[in-house]
Amino acid sequence: MNHFINQNSIEAPFPEDTEQAIFGMGCFWGPERLFWQIPGVYTTAVGYSGGHTESPNYEEICNDTSGHAEVVMIIFKPKKISYQELLNIFWESHNPTHGMRQRSDVGSQYRSVIYSNSNEHLVLAQESLDQYQIKLSDAEKKDGSSVSSIILGKITTEIKMLDKFYYAEDYHQQYLAKNTNGYCSMKGTGISCAIKN
Repeated sequence: MNHFINQNSIEAPFPEDTEQAIFGMGCFWGPERLFWQIPGVYTTAVGYSGGHTESPNYEEICNDTSGHAEVVMIIFKPKKISYQELLNIFWESHNPTHGMRQRSDVGSQYRSVIYSNSNEHLVLAQESLDQYQIKLSDAEKKDGSSVSSIILGKITTEIKMLDKFYYAEDYHQQYLAKNTNGYCSMKGTGISCAIKN
């Protein structure tokens, strides 16, 4: 199956000069659109990961019974965009302190997650969490009145090795390109990440 926008395949095998990132940031439609627009991203796909149900479907995800999160798989060319740069975009584009929700979307399927298929990426993800937590905490101390209404404190993002990525149903792939008035709840904290390699 090919990507609706760039026509690159959304299924392996991918070019040898690419790597993979898996992020969960709430409803997966908005994050996928965000990442497919970034130079250096080869392709994207949405799916489910991090749970216990084999081959889950959207109904199971919506019923919050599978344990899976809605995620976007990003296949990118590290010579054009680094994993750290993708992490910066990840942190800045949603609220990673909200636990089992993003804005009005509530349930474990909407939790903030980073799933890695390499130890190097796992370390970078954890280091970036620690650094962004400092930035959020500093921002709260400097201007608690305006920031505290957005930020609830500690980052709750789940970071672990990828077990398996299950593709979501075809109609979810590149959903916001096919449905231009589709729903997108993505909103960041307004705090810059700016963590360098």
